[in-house]
Amino acid sequence: MILNCAGKPLDLTHPQVMGILNVTPDSFSDGGEFVATDAALAQARKMVADGAGIIDVGGESTRPGAVLVSVEEEIARVVPVIQAIRSELDIPISIDTSKPGVMRAAIKAGAGLINDVCALQVEGAMQAAVDCNVPVCLMHSQGNPQTMQNNPQYDDVVTDVIAFLLERAIACEQVGIARDLLILDPGFGFGKRATHNLLLMKHLSKLIELGLPVLVGVSRKSMIGNSLKVSVEERLAASLSLAAISVWQGAKIIRSHDVLETVQAIMMCDHVMKVKGIE
Repeated sequence: MILNCAGKPLDLTHPQVMGILNVTPDSFSDGGEFVATDAALAQARKMVADGAGIIDVGGESTRPGAVLVSVEEEIARVVPVIQAIRSELDIPISIDTSKPGVMRAAIKAGAGLINDVCALQVEGAMQAAVDCNVPVCLMHSQGNPQTMQNNPQYDDVVTDVIAFLLERAIACEQVGIARDLLILDPGFGFGKRATHNLLLMKHLSKLIELGLPVLVGVSRKSMIGNSLKVSVEERLAASLSLAAISVWQGAKIIRSHDVLETVQAIMMCDHVMKVKGIE
């Protein structure tokens, strides 16, 4: 399967790494590092050289307790970076936002995929996605970044997340977004306790059985810190382990801060999965 991201192909016949480029002052892992356009472009160059298949630009942190920013501020952060990347690098760009105004501005600037942690539930977002006519990643989240970790509850987290994402996919199809433009993300760390995250990872193949490409974002996340009691800076090895587990179950896109290492981990996994010979 090859996604057409506004004229830039994303080949999902093998796993791809989505490089994280946060142009925010307060993201949990790299806040403030790439606020300046020159710094963001230099990081984009590095991620391309390291093997990223797509770069995900975000202008508002979605970490637990993050401060909301205005549409105007978010556009001011992401559009110059998207334009700079598009002018120099031949790679698909995704926009990490839930705001329809930001979606439209980012796609106009050169982004080719909408990565929405609210699964197009914000008023106007669904219509913006229809009008932009680019692939969309629908993510599950319980609550919003300000409240999502305040006692999240599920009857059965795996069943509940799959049901939600299936409902959102159907809603997209009903308004005219083609099924082959949809990607699903279970939303690790978004309104989920440590056990919820581990169960979703263990049973990720059940989500993949829906037949749509699945994106997994676990890079440096608190599910690692909670399990291993390590700081954000000490979570690379575990992030790679979870990436490999995800790809082994069928995930097609791994969202990561550490592109080179993640590319190597998932491609090694892919080689083992695809090797043919005498068994």
